[in-house]
Amino acid sequence: MDWLIDHKIPIGAWAKALVDWLTDNAYWVFDGISVALESMIDGILYLLQAPHPLVIVALATGLAYLVRRSLSFPAFVAVALLLIINQGYWTETTETLALVIASTFVCVLIGVPIGVAAAHRPRLYLVMRPILDMMQTIPTFVYLIPALILFGLGMVPGLVATVIFAIPAPIRLTQLGVSTTPTHLLEAGQAFGATKSQILWKIELPYALPQIMAGLTQTIMLSLSMVVIAGMVGAPGLGTEIVRALGRADIAKGFEVGVAIVLIAIILDRFFQTRDGKGAQG
Repeated sequence: MDWLIDHKIPIGAWAKALVDWLTDNAYWVFDGISVALESMIDGILYLLQAPHPLVIVALATGLAYLVRRSLSFPAFVAVALLLIINQGYWTETTETLALVIASTFVCVLIGVPIGVAAAHRPRLYLVMRPILDMMQTIPTFVYLIPALILFGLGMVPGLVATVIFAIPAPIRLTQLGVSTTPTHLLEAGQAFGATKSQILWKIELPYALPQIMAGLTQTIMLSLSMVVIAGMVGAPGLGTEIVRALGRADIAKGFEVGVAIVLIAIILDRFFQTRDGKGAQG
């Protein structure tokens, strides 16, 4: 047994060497990414924080009615957001929402095209599947360490870690939706002379839309579940409050923040549920 340990494969050393090389030679790339992501988050924060909180509550309630066409969901949205304001966590909630919205946007922007490509190229998906499994199973702190080194403290490393953790969801569900498009629909499109691009936009994506929306909802939930991790790397928001409550063993604060996170999760899930009532798929 000792001989096996004595001939240890230097996986950790290789990873450190790669991060050191990136830090020395590609720092400008990560600086540019950091500036772009920070600008996006700041823009979302401005939209959420510039108006009076009651204005945001009214807009969210109206949007909830337009989406669901019922009174129960808008009433829940109004009561939930007013409760968050009452508990004094409105600013932290908007910061968390900005991180969730930004990470979801990045995941969908990258994940859906990759999912489409994987659906059209089965061999590519075979190669990608273990990578996607690793991205969702490897402990978050493992890739949070190089993210901290490359991007520094703040929202950006938290967003990067969130994207790595959540992006397999839109990739997998988009691939599933597109690859299961019925053959007779594809043959009908080809019979009418549709190009590959037209088949994709007119047949495959509309058919896969429920799966894509499920991937969107799951991405939002996974992103929201990472708020504590983001708080540990200096990202402001509800995650920071949880970290503080944990450090002080403050049961009251921990419960208050937990309720706020649950309310936001329910609101976001209901907003993106399909008409048949199905939300995120596990």
